Amino acid sequence: MNMQNSIESSLRAALALEHLDILNESHKHAGPGTETHFKVTAVSPEFEGMGAVKRHQRMYQLLTTQLNEGVHALALHTYTPSEWARKNGVAPRSPECAGGKH
Repeated sequence: MNMQNSIESSLRAALALEHLDILNESHKHAGPGTETHFKVTAVSPEFEGMGAVKRHQRMYQLLTTQLNEGVHALALHTYTPSEWARKNGVAPRSPECAGGKH
């Protein structure tokens, strides 16, 4: 199973998700890794009442295996369904890597 599928599988098994988008952004970063940088947008009613830090801690907890197996960077965008609706279903764009591109 590739890393993107592994991330998806772990999140879908643990969270009630209304929307999940996982983008492999490794190609935007310097270095040889092809599955090291990911942008994850997750929308779940389980995030209700949780601040951003708690949401991210929950995501890191769920993705411990992937982080230990080579994921170097996770851009996490976590929303409740109402927050996602206010954003018109659009997550922020990722910034360019400070380390350069291939």
